[in-house]
Amino acid sequence: MKKNYAFVIAAFLLLLFTSCSKDAVKSTKSSTSTSTITSTELSSTQGISLAVTDSTGSSDTLYAIKCYPKGGKPDSIAFSSLPTAVGTYLTANYSGYTVLKIFKTLTSSGSIDGYVVVIKYDGKPVALKFDSSGTFVSVLEQVDIEDIKSGQPWHSGGPFGDRNGKHQDTLVISALPATITAYFKANYPADTLLHAVINPDSSYTITSKDNALFVTNFSAKLKFVNRIEILPFAPQKPVKEADLLTSITTYLTTTYPGYVFDNAFEILKGSTVQDYIVFIDANNTRYAIAFGSSGTFIKSVTLK
Repeated sequence: MKKNYAFVIAAFLLLLFTSCSKDAVKSTKSSTSTSTITSTELSSTQGISLAVTDSTGSSDTLYAIKCYPKGGKPDSIAFSSLPTAVGTYLTANYSGYTVLKIFKTLTSSGSIDGYVVVIKYDGKPVALKFDSSGTFVSVLEQVDIEDIKSGQPWHSGGPFGDRNGKHQDTLVISALPATITAYFKANYPADTLLHAVINPDSSYTITSKDNALFVTNFSAKLKFVNRIEILPFAPQKPVKEADLLTSITTYLTTTYPGYVFDNAFEILKGSTVQDYIVFIDANNTRYAIAFGSSGTFIKSVTLK
């Protein structure tokens, strides 16, 4: 009897553990509603909180991390106190943005380290770091409460679940809605469709080439939104993430911490690589970044 009793207890515990594990994996919401971040936990990540509302009207809290040096702090300021270069950069790279929060960041000794500007772009929060002169430094990584509590860089589900690199958002070209393919045939018949993704708001982003490289966005209702020229040259060869130059991956890791690689192409002149173009997702905002043949940064284009 003792052996059978022990077996039943073990089986019960195994079932309980399995059920809890499945629930944890299935969860797609931050636990903000039942838990909070203490000031100590937030300062340990050098973070600031971001109150956000999604397309359904649900509110949640995200956190931009590594905003200021260890021992330092953020200090709220007005937009008018920012260097002119900050506003110029935002207008050029995030057309139509609105400001959510602005901070000057201080070192432990109280001197100015730089600035953090949190904007709303295409319905999403984007936190950007600038140095003391107003020069862009990086797109700050965002996490949610589960990430901070557990200390891991991502978890299954939630707004940053794609950081596991499984590319759940990628859609094969043949599976695109007929409305979108018909739009290309009618308006851009010379385009070759290269890559497609479904964004968190159920909109579509399509990469294509004609005599140049383009990204075309469609709404969740399959309505045309915009078309962006990335480079005036068409890519000829796809590149795997593992085959990118070290200088490229170093730049991406430094400038877009926590980014998710989407795809990349070589721009060839004959058989010689002239440029690289890399597509990434950083905190649900998509970017195309161009590099020269040696991996030197050329430009970044915000796509969606």
